[in-house]
Parts: sequence; structure tokens; C-alpha cells
Amino acid sequence: MTTQENYYFKPNVIIGPLVDRWYAWTHLISPATGAMNVVERHLKIMNSYIQSPTIHEAAVKNPKMLGGPFMDYHPRRVDDIKALKEEIHDKQANAIAFATAVKELDAMLKSKAKGASLEPLYEEVPELLKGYVELVYDLNNNPSYRFFESLLYHSEFYSKDSQSIALWETNNDERPFCLSTPQLDDKEVLHLDIPFDHEGIDALSKMKRTPGSIDEIATLLGVKEEQRELFNSFFTTKEHPTYKKYNGEKARMRYFGHACILIETKDVSILVDPLISYYGYESSVEHFSDIDLPDVIDYVLITHNHQDHIVLETLMPLRHKVKNIIVPTTTSGALQDPSVKLAFENIGFTNVIEIDEMQEIKFENCTITGLPFTGEHSDLNIRAKSCFHIAINELSFLFVADSRVMEPKIYEHIQKVKGNVDVLFLGMECAGAPLTWLYGPLLTESISREHDQSRRLAGCDCNKGMSLVDIFKPKEAYVYAMGMEPWLEFISSIKYTDESPAIIESNRLLDECSKRGIIAERLYGEKELLYDYEKSKKGQEKESAEIAG
Repeated sequence: MTTQENYYFKPNVIIGPLVDRWYAWTHLISPATGAMNVVERHLKIMNSYIQSPTIHEAAVKNPKMLGGPFMDYHPRRVDDIKALKEEIHDKQANAIAFATAVKELDAMLKSKAKGASLEPLYEEVPELLKGYVELVYDLNNNPSYRFFESLLYHSEFYSKDSQSIALWETNNDERPFCLSTPQLDDKEVLHLDIPFDHEGIDALSKMKRTPGSIDEIATLLGVKEEQRELFNSFFTTKEHPTYKKYNGEKARMRYFGHACILIETKDVSILVDPLISYYGYESSVEHFSDIDLPDVIDYVLITHNHQDHIVLETLMPLRHKVKNIIVPTTTSGALQDPSVKLAFENIGFTNVIEIDEMQEIKFENCTITGLPFTGEHSDLNIRAKSCFHIAINELSFLFVADSRVMEPKIYEHIQKVKGNVDVLFLGMECAGAPLTWLYGPLLTESISREHDQSRRLAGCDCNKGMSLVDIFKPKEAYVYAMGMEPWLEFISSIKYTDESPAIIESNRLLDECSKRGIIAERLYGEKELLYDYEKSKKGQEKESAEIAG
């Protein structure tokens, strides 16, 4: 390939962010949660694989084991995993020591903090953690601690050296489950040892729409000479389809899969929970891709800090085109509740705005309001979660995401403030994984199986979902955030059948809405709708026209 011409970056090349060669999500960015995941997830899975690779090989072939702690590699990769383990022990020595110190701190407080002043116990805080934690009681004299998280990002516990990027061309939706399988060397995968805030990631991403020099981008990214042949194969002279800016008189809603919704008017674009599939390969499901995104995205909204709602693989290539990113606020400093804002800012995002419950952000003829988000976090005290109400003139959308309606009166109070809504989006993955599936690495003591199974990462069932319908009286109700699309399986590990609780419960809700004359659908693949936002609600019904889906 001659590199003197200008080339486009192929639209089906994945820019995969990795930490220690493991799929990067926000709990691997925050120093405290990152340390706990290194020790209690990554190293444990690697040790298990090294000891019994054939068990892992058999488990990943069993549909009942989807999403389990099993590495999707042939036993012959044992030596590679041993080498990776040694590298992690070297690079993450500080993080490993940090995780050990957290357990020591927790044990010390449980043993010695009995209601008297905590001040003398600062002397007994592990030396490693001194200056990074505050010791506290709740109002019932239960001891705990909070991290000064912003300081941790400036300490030896935040290691950019562990960050890297993997580039590879994908031709299907098949990928190993990302939380249990690291990315080892592969002849078709190019690894770049650059941090996530590297300017080359933005420059490379821009080349999907604006052609440029392969030589220049290779130099910027530090591509080695022996990597050039593979790197060059990621580019083409073929121009990609261009995005035509939406200039219609209505509001356009596009569903991109899972919880990703794009709301556009001629004046503004709002993208909720970005998780975008790729263009340029055959898929079993029709879907929008990143070529269907605006060249400038005014607002990205993040509902909560789970790996299927904050998808760095999608967000980092979009970083150069996002004007503002709105995230739920938290200043708790709790281990289980890291700051989303700090995580984004430390990997190169600017203009990150925190939004609190019932706080409004107004612009043009649009208002975004953060709303309480309850449940779906295994009863842990987590504040970094927000539902969103979007109003464009008199037209209103309510995004409930995975919120589980633990107490309907919360939303009754909200309805008194915000009124009814036109369109409701609610997640109904109502079975959910147990507490330890996601938060297990953060626990300093084991939990009983009974308690673990009872505390789940679950959204609404039919009854809880219908309580929202009863309260907000939408004209349209859409079930989303189900993790059903094939390009979601690597991150959600979900495969439904007709007997799955989420399918049964969402079918019940759709039937009930239909009986009431409410347009209702479980979204899948792609969908596009137009809404007239110029009309008043008073005595007039807005028009809704289905374009595709």
C-alpha cells in the first residue's frame, strides 16, 4: 500500500481500550476500584485458568456458564497467561499493595471502632493509605471510610503505564465475554502502549470521516516498523457514507441498540448511554452504526456506572466530537461509588458536567433534568446513577434506564414537578446478576449465597414498570436496555429464550399497554421515530411516524 495518499480509517476497526490487557471500563480507571479488580478479579481468574485450563475451555462452551469467570482461551495459552500475570504483578505492585491495605483497614475498623472517637485510629490506618482516607461513622455508629479519590489519581496508585489500545478489524459480532478474558497477542491485533488520553486516539478516530496520512498517524501513535503492515491494513481509500445533518422540523429519535438513544432536532443532538455497533460487516440484525451519528454531538448523557452503559470502546473514538458529557454526581468517596467525572477527566475528556437529582440543564428550547434512579445496584449505597427527563418545548422523554421502582411514590413526587411524559423508555432485565457478579471484587468479606442471590442487578418487572406507566401516563412506552442485540453479548453475556423472566415480564407490560391504547414495543436492532415538538399538548396529539425498525 502506498502511503503518500490520504486514507480513511476503516469503519469496522475496533479501537479497544485495555488495562493490563483486560477490557477497560470505569471500575478499572478509578484507582481504588481498579486495584480491587486487579487482585480479586483478574489475578484470581488467571490463577484459576493456569491451574485448570481445560475446565475453562469446557465452561465457555456451556451456555449456562455465560458471563462466568472463565477464560475463553485454548489450554495452549497457559504460558501466555503466566507471562501476563507476572507483568501485572510488576506493573501493578502498588495497586496490589493498595488492595491488601484496604482489607487491613476494613478489618481494623470492624475490630476497634466501637462508637468512641475515631481520631486515635488514624494512627492504625495502614501506612500506604494514610492521607488518602477519612474515617467516619454513620448515625448508628457503624464505622466506615471514604477515599479522597481526586488525590488517588495523583498518586502512584493510578498507573497510565497499564493502559493500552488494541486495534483489530472485525467482520462479525462474535467476541469472548470481556470481563473474564484478557486480550493476548494475536497476529491480527495491533497493540499500542499509549494512555487513554493520548491525542493520537482522537486523530485516528477523525480519519473515519476525514482522510489523512497513514505515515503521520503512525508516527503520532508510535507504531513500530514491524507493525506497519498490519497497521496499514486498517485503512482504505474508499470514502465512507457521509452523515447528512438532520434539519427536519420534528424531533427524531433513533435507537442504536441496548440503552443507546439519539435525540435530534435541527438545533441539538443528545446521545444517551452510547454503545454503538460497527459499520462495514454483515450482521444478523439491521442496526445503526457510528456512520449514523452527527459530526458534532451536543450532549452525551450517562445514566449509571456499569460496563454496558459507560462503554469506553464507543466513547473514546467519539471524544473529539462530543461538546458536553453529562454524568451523575457523586462525592461519596465510597469504594463502591467512584466518581464518573474524575474517571472521564483522567482519560482525556473535557467539559464533563455532573448533574444531581432534580437539577436542570437548559439550552435552546431543551431542558435536561436528572431524576432519582433507584435499585439495580444490589442495595449498595451508590449515588452515581441518574434517570433523565428531556423536554423539547412541550415534548417530553423519560429515560429510566435500569432503574427498579423500589417505591413508586418517588416517581409520584417527580410527576407533580415534571408532569406527564410523552415517551417512556424503561429497562426490564428483571432477573439480573447477583451482587458478586459485578461488585464481588470490592467486598472485603464473603457474603452468603442466599444474600448474594437476593441482591441483584435487576431492572423493572411488569408490575413495577406499569407503576411508571400509571404515574406518567405516556402515549408511547418502549422497553430497552435489555442487552439483546448480538453485538452486546461480549459485554452483557445475555441470551434470552421465550421462558426468560425478562421476556415474559416485558411481554406482559406490552400487552397491558396495548389494552390501554398506549403504543408499546420492546426495542431491538434499530428504530427511528419522528415527533412534532412544536405543537402544544393542550388538546392536540403529537404525530409519531415510524420510519424504520
